[in-house]
Amino acid sequence: MIGNIELLSRLVLAALLGSVIGFERERLNWAAGLRTHMLVCVGSSLIMLVSAFGFADALGEKNVVLDPSRVAAQVVSGIGFLGAGAILMRGEIVRGLTTAASLWSVAGVGLAVGGGMYIAAIGATGIMLIILAGVKPLERRFIAVKQERNIHLLAERGSVSLDSVHNALGAGSVRVKQFIVQQSEDDPEIDSVQIGLSRATDTEFAIIRTRLAAMSGVRESRNGN
Repeated sequence: MIGNIELLSRLVLAALLGSVIGFERERLNWAAGLRTHMLVCVGSSLIMLVSAFGFADALGEKNVVLDPSRVAAQVVSGIGFLGAGAILMRGEIVRGLTTAASLWSVAGVGLAVGGGMYIAAIGATGIMLIILAGVKPLERRFIAVKQERNIHLLAERGSVSLDSVHNALGAGSVRVKQFIVQQSEDDPEIDSVQIGLSRATDTEFAIIRTRLAAMSGVRESRNGN
């Protein structure tokens, strides 16, 4: 059995390591932010401590065998409910998978700290931080070539409909995720049309914008905000 100071030190270290990952998520305004990651890491560390040392008194009993991994193993599966709560579905886009993965990984950091594997826990935290904060700019530059697009049209009243937009885009083109028609504030005979499209490259978007601008009744086309 380890001493009380060592117990508290492990919990404090778990909180610190969890806060490092949580701060990165917090700055992006995700629901699972600083406090959530700290709590997950500290809770996992506590569960590991309980699993490893909480049943020491029972070891003196006859035919009692301690398996420290049994309680700790439940963290790996049990943390899934928090991860599921961090995942959101917005149209065709799933958001929050990275945050769910970070929660699951932070739980592993907490288990490592609770088990006394300090170097592994600190190293894993550093690697996770690099993945979350350092790899994202590279991903945006070299991988995420396609991005969501928005187009704002000013058209004669009633001239632009969802069907006419689909016809203009043609079969096999990007999908329309959002279509909003409002009366223009400047002219009651003009419709303000906001069109949200699924991911497209710059070349694809240029072609799409040209097609929509050429629709009957369209007076102006510009990138949406």
